[in-house]
Amino acid sequence: MTELILASTSPRRRQLLTEHGYAHRAAPPGVDDAPLRAAPETPPHQWTAALALLKARAAAERLGAEPMDAIILAADTIVVKNGIVLGQPMTDDDALQTLQLLDNGSHDVMTGVAILYSGQSMLFTDEAHVTVGVLGDERIERYVASGGWRGKAGAYNLMERLTDGWPITYTGDPATIMGLPMKRLAPILDRLLKNPRGAKA
Repeated sequence: MTELILASTSPRRRQLLTEHGYAHRAAPPGVDDAPLRAAPETPPHQWTAALALLKARAAAERLGAEPMDAIILAADTIVVKNGIVLGQPMTDDDALQTLQLLDNGSHDVMTGVAILYSGQSMLFTDEAHVTVGVLGDERIERYVASGGWRGKAGAYNLMERLTDGWPITYTGDPATIMGLPMKRLAPILDRLLKNPRGAKA
């Protein structure tokens, strides 16, 4: 039976796959893409897809070779505000500046997906639109001090912030904002895995 391998250490991506009934195992890609920045002329949707492909190929190399009987799945999520690509903040100051930029305004979230299977590759990018109400400096500073921004594109996780009462609305697939566009991904995985969701791998 075909095995699904997630090239990620993200607990949110693992949770999304599990909630949608996909048995899988995680294989960390072993690359840190957080310090990487796109050239100004690079379209954001191409950039995030390229980072996803980088992770997928790195994971395949760490596994020794791309397993012919497995599917390797990787993803990368970015926030785009006023044409500026925002990835994962590296420091408290980065997180503070990012959230101040997103405060009381709208931005786009793009998640690029790369799938390696049977010697082939597939890439796509899905996009959602997010509107953030007034957060205020006090709430932003308190959140930054908590460290909850770490490892998150745009310094936040949608469901965590909604649960915490942040004034956020969105259009598009919420899973795209969380890091794995399941509305588009699920039909692809169903076809490639040839395995009913929820069945044991």
